[in-house]
Amino acid sequence: MTEASAQTSKLQHFPVPIFATIMGLMGWALAFHAVPDGMPLAGRLSSGVMWIGTAVFAGLATLYLVKLVRFPEAVRSEWNHPVRLAFFPAISISLLLLSTAMWAHFPDLAKGLWLTGATGQVVLTLAVVSGWISHRSFEVGQLTPAWFIPAVGNVVAPIAGAQMGFVELSWLFFSAGVIFWVVLLTLVFNRLIFHDPIPGKLLPTLVILIAPPAVAFSAYVSLTGQVDGVARIFLNAAYIFAALVLVQAPKFRHLPFALSWWALSFPVAALAIASFRFGGLTDSDVHTYIGYGVLVVLSVTMIGLIARTLLAAVRGEICVPE
Repeated sequence: MTEASAQTSKLQHFPVPIFATIMGLMGWALAFHAVPDGMPLAGRLSSGVMWIGTAVFAGLATLYLVKLVRFPEAVRSEWNHPVRLAFFPAISISLLLLSTAMWAHFPDLAKGLWLTGATGQVVLTLAVVSGWISHRSFEVGQLTPAWFIPAVGNVVAPIAGAQMGFVELSWLFFSAGVIFWVVLLTLVFNRLIFHDPIPGKLLPTLVILIAPPAVAFSAYVSLTGQVDGVARIFLNAAYIFAALVLVQAPKFRHLPFALSWWALSFPVAALAIASFRFGGLTDSDVHTYIGYGVLVVLSVTMIGLIARTLLAAVRGEICVPE
């Protein structure tokens, strides 16, 4: 195979789940931003990671757009894939997270990004859910926690949207996200308890269980401006799922690296952010310390994921057919 044909093959197999890396990077930036005042280094790290994530998103989005133009059948194949279908909203979620990270620095640009991401989230959520309930049937074994991604996107939108003035629209997104989370949570636990275990390659997606309630806490607080019983339910649900995942963590040790490992990043970031926000709003030092602990775990995880992804890219292990 010539070098040109090899590059063409890689582009054809450029996977949509790779946008989970942007969710992780933006989550990391927002986690640093959520650190209590008095730590200038955290602010600088937040800005640095935000710009790195922005550059990576621009590059990945360009490559996937080229793939869409040159290999529409390959994109259609991903759309029809029972697992990869759920990763398409990771593109619009990345825009929403980017707008959230930029809100403090460039409010006008952040609003434009939010509107673009919110529009994309509406379109992709409707398209993905329509795909789920279409005439084709899915098998129980094809259901994984990755199916939470569209729901997570809807609860991400209100975090910045409420601050930007899109209050009613943010409530709409929040309602949709929570409803889909509850429905999918039931389906996922039915699959986990009564059917075959999740394949090893997709086992890291269990960490996504943490994301919906953790993000829902931050969204609810942004919408209401208070920490009440509902907010506490969301936060503590996130802690419960984190404990469940922690018990399963030893199973991850001997798994080979795959892009699914990036499922570890954003949920952990969301938990750190929620802990910092709860600690700040209720003067709870315990939750603030939990936030610091989770941030350390997140930072170690992110450094490992970045290093392993770069190594896999150099070895040609990323853009390959399944």
